[in-house]
Amino acid sequence: MPAPSRIASAAERSAEVRGRFWAALGPASDRILSSAPAGSLWPGGHEAYRLIHRGNAILLATDGLSDPFHEDAGVNGFEIELFVEGPGEGAPTQVAGDGWMLEVLRRVAAIVAEEQGILRPLERHGPIPLELTNVSASAAIAARLPAHFLTADDVLGVMIGGPAPDFATQIEDMPLSPVRVVPVVLLTAAELGEIRAGDSDTRDGVLAGLEATGVGHCSDLHRESIV
Repeated sequence: MPAPSRIASAAERSAEVRGRFWAALGPASDRILSSAPAGSLWPGGHEAYRLIHRGNAILLATDGLSDPFHEDAGVNGFEIELFVEGPGEGAPTQVAGDGWMLEVLRRVAAIVAEEQGILRPLERHGPIPLELTNVSASAAIAARLPAHFLTADDVLGVMIGGPAPDFATQIEDMPLSPVRVVPVVLLTAAELGEIRAGDSDTRDGVLAGLEATGVGHCSDLHRESIV
């Protein structure tokens, strides 16, 4: 097993490189550590995020899914980081402890950590629709998201990995291995219903519709459904 100082060094370098990546997009916060109990499932043993102000938008990103498990493994954790981007109005309430952005990102990150990563399925199959269940139990989601985003069976749908953002999604200069930066995009209940009833072509049709209507990878709570 490598010495603790070597592990810490790789983790510190990883955080520094990620910090530079996000800072190139706009003013970025320092690493925000979370006290959430699920953090121990993350490669470095704790959960963290960064907030980036990108023009008139805000972006909240995980910061630690690509921390190294240990230096001898030769890879940066799950080799992935997730983010949600949306309009910048009301930024403090969107990302605070009861904010929908943070709640959605935490839930998706917890699933990714439980599955020990999601990069290989993304590479094989493309963007992955995911259902967050029992959302009425979350004040951050139930109280803040418009009704047309929530299904009758208490689910919020998201797409992991698409549509692609308008910036580079690969962090090449990580200390152990490249890391992919992946969007998490809110789906309306109707869009999720379309995907549930279809196949990969249906999913691709929803992605194309998001692109064609200018929604893209951004999660705007005021947008209309494309289906």
